[in-house]
Amino acid sequence: MPKRLVIGITGATGSLYGISVLREMKKQKGWETHLVLTEAGALNVWHELKMKRKDVEKLADRAYHPKDVGAAIASGSFLTDGMIIAPCTMKTLAAVAHAHADDLVSRAADVTLKERRRLVLLPRETPLNLAHIRNMEAVTEMGAIVFPPLPAFYAKPKSVDEMVAHSVARVLDLFGIHSPKLARWQGIDGS
Repeated sequence: MPKRLVIGITGATGSLYGISVLREMKKQKGWETHLVLTEAGALNVWHELKMKRKDVEKLADRAYHPKDVGAAIASGSFLTDGMIIAPCTMKTLAAVAHAHADDLVSRAADVTLKERRRLVLLPRETPLNLAHIRNMEAVTEMGAIVFPPLPAFYAKPKSVDEMVAHSVARVLDLFGIHSPKLARWQGIDGS
């Protein structure tokens, strides 16, 4: 049986993160991707990248409608290795923090948490208000990993694509998928 990774793309800015995760996962042998692209996510992917829903869905092994709460990934008996929500809106973060599983992204995240599987959220909002911070605290206490996609300038990125690639490689590290191209901190050479 292949390893399975659920990927949610919501309507926050930064749709390139989710697309980059899907593209990197295409290169991974033995992995299967299950995508949920929300309605707002599809609008944002079009606005930011000029990609249509069908083009995004082709990047995944399986794609689900965001309202399909009867989908396989809505059940804990469907085995996965975890889930990434990239980007993650504050609405989705709040839904996950309060187990308000009213769509497939938040239901799949709820299932991921209840089954004690890895859930990684890439929240995109700034500045943060207290509700955002408390929701991040809540999901962290439940076992999720909050991974704001902040650039690592030590990697000396020359483009937005390189900054995104670094963050995506770090996220995939959390699932045991290690990229030899990832610029890793080696310490400061004081000489």
